[in-house]
Amino acid sequence: MLAVNKRVEYWLDLADYDIETAKVMLRGRRYLYVGFMCHQTIEKAIKAIIARDCGKDEIPPKIHDLSKLAIRAKLMDAMSDGQQDFIEELNPLNIEARYPEYKEQIAKTLTLKKCKEIIAGTEELLCWIKEQL
Repeated sequence: MLAVNKRVEYWLDLADYDIETAKVMLRGRRYLYVGFMCHQTIEKAIKAIIARDCGKDEIPPKIHDLSKLAIRAKLMDAMSDGQQDFIEELNPLNIEARYPEYKEQIAKTLTLKKCKEIIAGTEELLCWIKEQL
């Protein structure tokens, strides 16, 4: 098993890669994937906190709900109301965005302007999560 700092670094490297991928998707006007990658960014950043705090043979839980992960990481109480609202906004952009009954509905909400706002919010929250490490 990787040392704690290597496990944290692993998750943060993935989070950094995902936010850059979101920006590429924005340039390509793949708005659904902008939202998906922003969700992935925050999920992996939170999992870095969990990886730091869990036992050496443990791995972060294989769940994708950002609120549940933030609670598990003991971040929820430290988050502002705005940060909590933002993770609730990101949550449906993960699993639901992959299924036809939700995909079209979500895609309608993801405009260029909205995606720029989501990326900015994701970068801000990512920075805050890193500060918690």
